[in-house]
Amino acid sequence: MPQLASHILAVPGSGIRRIHEIALRLDDVISLAVGEPDVEVAPHIAAAAKRAWDDDETNYTANGGIPQLREAVVRKLARNNDVRVDTEQVWVTIGATQALHQAMAITLDPGDEVLLPDPGYTTFTMNARMLDAVPVPYPLHPAAGFLPDVAELERLVTDRTRVLILNSPSNPLGTVIPEALQRELLAFAERHDLWIISDEVYEAFTWGEPHVSIASLDSGDRVFSVFSLSKTYAMTGIRIGYLVTPVGMADTMRTVQEASISCAPTPGQYAAVAAIEGPQDAVIAAREHYRENLTAATELLASRGIRYLVPGGTFYLWIDLAHATDGDVASWAQTFLLEQRVSIAPGSAFGRSGEGWIRVNLATNQALLLEGLGRLPTP
Repeated sequence: MPQLASHILAVPGSGIRRIHEIALRLDDVISLAVGEPDVEVAPHIAAAAKRAWDDDETNYTANGGIPQLREAVVRKLARNNDVRVDTEQVWVTIGATQALHQAMAITLDPGDEVLLPDPGYTTFTMNARMLDAVPVPYPLHPAAGFLPDVAELERLVTDRTRVLILNSPSNPLGTVIPEALQRELLAFAERHDLWIISDEVYEAFTWGEPHVSIASLDSGDRVFSVFSLSKTYAMTGIRIGYLVTPVGMADTMRTVQEASISCAPTPGQYAAVAAIEGPQDAVIAAREHYRENLTAATELLASRGIRYLVPGGTFYLWIDLAHATDGDVASWAQTFLLEQRVSIAPGSAFGRSGEGWIRVNLATNQALLLEGLGRLPTP
């Protein structure tokens, strides 16, 4: 039998999905592992998708997406992100997952190194391995508030480094990179002539420090920005995201889009137009719901003496359970699921620096959230 490519065999599995799949086989599980919003898609978004189906808007679109959506994104970026681009810099993708892969695919050769956060979103490492590139984790430490340290990046960068990945607000940490630090990171990338891929999927949910798009600070055309409608508008299954590129990449992007997906699903694109251009009441309500859950969750943890990182954004909570996990939080999480019927994401699924921590999804029913957190072991 022919062999698979060796670098594909090196792609790590998802520790989150492993827990989730076990949970699916059990009864009465409180599910706090997967980042799935518990709110419904807004009626005007659903109506736009239905109208597209009813009108038989089911054919191929241009590789970059329908003009209405690309133009809506251009307006949104100027309005919300202080980023000015033209439509040829906006490429509609099948969720942020494809946008991340696309950005890495066009900036990394086999053997190139990519600096990525640890703890960090699992797909960063998976994509690097799939592309036969070398993931180089940059540790994020509790003492520094789990924020990037430029001095540490300077120690890790080599002549093979091509890309720096940033994630703000961070999945799994909930950290928001302040503007001053973003400027330092941009200067670091300029010194070493690196591309920056900025994952901004949770831009709509910040709890104090405002979200800043690093592309708004960039004058050197080195930033790829990744966005998604999945979390903001509870559209996870509709699979619409977008990649914003530096100038001059339209021909390249047109080619790679054609070779990978041709185009994103057409009805979903019309739903995305309605989401971006229509009323934002549902987003505001979701943000308030997640914020209330965050307040209730942190009050409970504090009363039980369990340490956690105060998040600046997202709808996750990063909780320290080193007192209970005996150096193997992944095994502990599986045992906890089987015995307590609560699924959580083990921190080690996000990198070595996540050992001893767990990530909890706050976008759920508050009573179930508190019941699940109440089953965590105290110090």
